Amino acid sequence: MKKIAQKTLDDLEFGVVLEQAALRCVTEQGKERMMTTTPFVDIVGVKKALLRTKEYAISFLEEKPIPNHGFENVIEELSLLDVENSKIELVGFQKLLLLVETANTIIKFLKKNKDLYPNLFDSTYGQVPIKEIPTEINRVIDKFGEVKDRASNNLHIIRTQMNRVRSKISQSFGAALSNYQGSGFLDDIRETVMGSKRVLAVKAMYRRKVKGVIHGSSKTGSIVYIEPQTTLAYTQELQNLIYDEKEEIDLILRALTNYMRPFVNDFNEFASLLILIDMHAAKAYYAKEMDGVMPILSDVQEIDIKKAYHPLLYLSNKIKMNTTFPQDIHLHTENRIVVISGPNAGGKSITLKTVGLLQLMMQSGFLLPVNESSHMSVFEHILTDIGDNQSIENELSTYSYRLKNMQRFLKKCNEKTLFLIDEFGTGSDPELGGALAEIFLEVFYDRNAFGVITTHYSNLKILANELPHMTNANMEFDGSNLQPTFNLVTGEAGSSFTFEVAEKNGIPYSLINKAKKKIERGKIRFDASIAKLQKERASMSKTSKVLKEASIKNKKENDKLELLNAKVKHKLERYQELFDQEKRMIVLGNKVNDAADQFFMTNKKRPLISELLRIVETENAKRKRKTKAIHKKEQQEKRTIKKEVADKVVVVREEKKKKKAIKPKESYRPKITFQIGDKVRMFDGKAVGTIDTLEKKKAIVNYGIFTTQVNVEALELLERKRK
Repeated sequence: MKKIAQKTLDDLEFGVVLEQAALRCVTEQGKERMMTTTPFVDIVGVKKALLRTKEYAISFLEEKPIPNHGFENVIEELSLLDVENSKIELVGFQKLLLLVETANTIIKFLKKNKDLYPNLFDSTYGQVPIKEIPTEINRVIDKFGEVKDRASNNLHIIRTQMNRVRSKISQSFGAALSNYQGSGFLDDIRETVMGSKRVLAVKAMYRRKVKGVIHGSSKTGSIVYIEPQTTLAYTQELQNLIYDEKEEIDLILRALTNYMRPFVNDFNEFASLLILIDMHAAKAYYAKEMDGVMPILSDVQEIDIKKAYHPLLYLSNKIKMNTTFPQDIHLHTENRIVVISGPNAGGKSITLKTVGLLQLMMQSGFLLPVNESSHMSVFEHILTDIGDNQSIENELSTYSYRLKNMQRFLKKCNEKTLFLIDEFGTGSDPELGGALAEIFLEVFYDRNAFGVITTHYSNLKILANELPHMTNANMEFDGSNLQPTFNLVTGEAGSSFTFEVAEKNGIPYSLINKAKKKIERGKIRFDASIAKLQKERASMSKTSKVLKEASIKNKKENDKLELLNAKVKHKLERYQELFDQEKRMIVLGNKVNDAADQFFMTNKKRPLISELLRIVETENAKRKRKTKAIHKKEQQEKRTIKKEVADKVVVVREEKKKKKAIKPKESYRPKITFQIGDKVRMFDGKAVGTIDTLEKKKAIVNYGIFTTQVNVEALELLERKRK
């Protein structure tokens, strides 16, 4: 069965995540199971675990939250059920009752709300509530954890007799107390209790005058504690009944244990269900503290995480109220390997560990502190080489250990592998170790593996620049104040800022200058060029950010002005309509007024009615013309829109035809037979090197400060070797 290696879990501190999540479990068995969690290596298992955790997290916001799932450890009780004629104690039955009642509640709830929690409901598959167990336990045991009087007929008879005898003991003791109190034989405290028996507190001088059994005396010896003779017979009878009660309770508990024995599988299934719910609840609470979400699961191999935080660092900084910097990482079939470079303490290792730990957590059903639009897939192998792993027991040096680790990588690396290597190639001579690291990286690349490595080696940076599905990245560094920005920039290698950081840390400039003289000039210029590019990139990034913010601000202001202009225009149009309406009503009112005056003077109805009808007909004619004009305008607008759409469709079709007609011209490069010693450079490159070795279609090119292997088809001849 495939599983992620323990070394990977240890390197990425996955155990610390499990410890923190286990603290949020409410059951002991849940905590134990959480600590043994290992990542799934199949997408079905991963998806199921993630969806269940997500559903529990959603329940925090729902009106119907998931009920309490806590129960006490019942391993001992379940083991007793496997032993014939065994007996579970009262406390054990209380634990089993809690287990069954809790499981019954959870099963009923999830069945009722399966539309809201479908994946959690699936975890109850085949399980149904069992009513018989709680009914039988409640028949025998009361809510205080004691066996009920009616648990059996014999127990009821015994306890009835016990109550009767206790009453007689009380009566006889009361009589003796009154008698000896009247005689003055008792101390002021009169009585006390010793060993569950009531005794008289008799003055020592009168001990022989009180008949009974002495049970002790006070520290000073002035008081003797005596059980009266009259209660002794009843006390003995009570002791016999207590023994009978104990025997009967033992029989009842054994019978109840036998009743529970056929349900042992149900108990185990209920416990497993509640442990599973407990683990998903703990993961959900853990995610809540870091705003964790479920990334989008992809069927193709990729890691596309945005605004990703290292979980342990995020929670630690949250407590300390420090800032944690998120990262964006993109690995896909066209960009499988990222080579991260840059100065020490710039965040390279944290970025690498962030990728690895988030991958482990995702494959274990944890929600992640990333942007919800992030995409991730499942890897069958996650291989790590992180830190200085000297093995004293096996007498291995750092480099020997790392070589053994590389041997393990070579055995398992394939297209479903994610490898993470910190400070790749270190531990040996830089030139020799770098060359071997380059070969390893080429093998991983050829096997279509995915990976993130950190390095200071120039040859690995150059290799990442040459291979199409590998890319450089660097941790941005502010060259002006020599402070890391913890921002990952993809697409270009990073400088180590070795001398700049040394100067900042107080190393005398004279020593730094001497060190520079010991390094080849080309190497210094190469590193300085990278550093300069990084500074320019940082400056451009800041400028771009300022311009972007200004553009956004201007757009907002423009939108506000346009909105205000639209509102003003709308109001003006409204005022104009009101003014026209008011003017029309005045004209209409004048006409009606004139007709009324004429009627007042002539008192003739016919001219009045005729005039009013004429006014109404005139108004209706105006309304018809207005409605017709509006309708005509709407039709004109529709025709205009249709014409614009048709024109655009024609343009798009013409562009598509042109694109199909144009065929890309194949670039022609004449074939050249290279010789050892020829001066060459890569197409679209600037660095000039000399061919040291030729083998098939590969050439070893010496650039002065380093050598690298290049495909001859990628080389351009500059000058033939002089004979």
